[in-house]
Amino acid sequence: MFNKVLIANRGEIALRVLRACKELNIKTVAVYSTSDRFLKHVLLADETICIGPANSLESYLNIPSIISAAEITGSDAIHPGYGFLSENYNFAEQVEKSGFIFIGPNSNTLKLMGDKISAISVMKKIGMPCLPTSFNISKNNIKKNTFIANKIGYPIVIKASKGGGGRAMKIVYKNSELEDSICISKSESKIAFNDDSLYFEKYIENAKHIEIQVLSDGHGNAEYLVERDCSIQRRYQKILEESPSVYLNKKIRNYLGKFCIKACLLINYKGVGTFEFLYKDKNFYFIEMNTRIQVEHPVTEMVTGIDIVKEQLKIAYGEKLNLKNKINFSGHAIECRINAEDPKTFLPNYGKISRFHAPGGLGVRWESHIYSGYNVPAFYDTLIGKLICFGENRKIAISKMKNALEEIIVDGIKTNINLHLKIINNKDFLDGDKININFLSNFNF
Repeated sequence: MFNKVLIANRGEIALRVLRACKELNIKTVAVYSTSDRFLKHVLLADETICIGPANSLESYLNIPSIISAAEITGSDAIHPGYGFLSENYNFAEQVEKSGFIFIGPNSNTLKLMGDKISAISVMKKIGMPCLPTSFNISKNNIKKNTFIANKIGYPIVIKASKGGGGRAMKIVYKNSELEDSICISKSESKIAFNDDSLYFEKYIENAKHIEIQVLSDGHGNAEYLVERDCSIQRRYQKILEESPSVYLNKKIRNYLGKFCIKACLLINYKGVGTFEFLYKDKNFYFIEMNTRIQVEHPVTEMVTGIDIVKEQLKIAYGEKLNLKNKINFSGHAIECRINAEDPKTFLPNYGKISRFHAPGGLGVRWESHIYSGYNVPAFYDTLIGKLICFGENRKIAISKMKNALEEIIVDGIKTNINLHLKIINNKDFLDGDKININFLSNFNF
């Protein structure tokens, strides 16, 4: 196993990786920006090294600084977490060329599946249904783009070819909205991904967002775990996930899972990853693959008992998957993303946490880097913690989540805790039948 792993991230995912490394007796190196000196994982790591100012462009996105830190500390491998450089094929390539192991797929795979255009092409090769799309978007010819949009049929969604996480996405319902929406998407994509290439995709209204977790070792072994339902989103970003989905049965689950395994073997995938789908009227459509650990991976861990991050580390080291007789699931798990934001407007809210109390009890898991006195910086994502509750069925998991949300205390900043309470007490959520990606659009705040 690795002797030393550098964790090229921050917050709760950095702490999650550190804990997995400790269980495998791997020494850890925490890199941090000047505003993150007192993050929990930085205080717990075997070694620490500052890689730059608070601005992520000069720290967590600074490839030379991260690789230099790995060289200085004698690290064997680099774990990118999620976000930042986790799906950046150039970063993975530089890591590989510098003699380190990138804990994730190799740079060629990242390039292939990170580009939505080539990812969709891969899935079409194995026969997976995909939404009507067009990648032949003109940067300046609105007449051509209007023709393409009409051919697909409104509504359409404009997406960044190199993007993810809901960034740069725009839904368009008619020709008069198209030109402005393209301009906005291009600008946002350039800022977020340093690439302004776009594509059009048919928009399925009121669909459900289903994803399949996979593990593949690059030695011809691939497995899929039980699905997650990630339909409850705000501004195209997930805020509540659960597993398993109330819509899927064993037959559909196996149908999707086999497609995912087929894709992994076709591209010789190595690492953990997630295939994402839209589901409506008993039809599934592939939309993208995330070639990294997911924010919502704990719900899958809770129902399967498999430590996905530890498996990720083992695969990166070169071990073969050994889960044939271990893959099963029971019960139900729900995850609420606790964000430092106004629960009505979703605007970020930063500052010092004056008082913090974590929830507890059987089946309650709290993943977070915050503590009383911690100052939430204004430079990064608003996620400050993940609350995961497990029960023998969905009703019990919801009951535990309600108790946990009522128990947690985060004073000094605004959070979306009350929004989550409203969601899990909502009749449509409790019934499960009307959950879809537009659930919050019609929500009574």
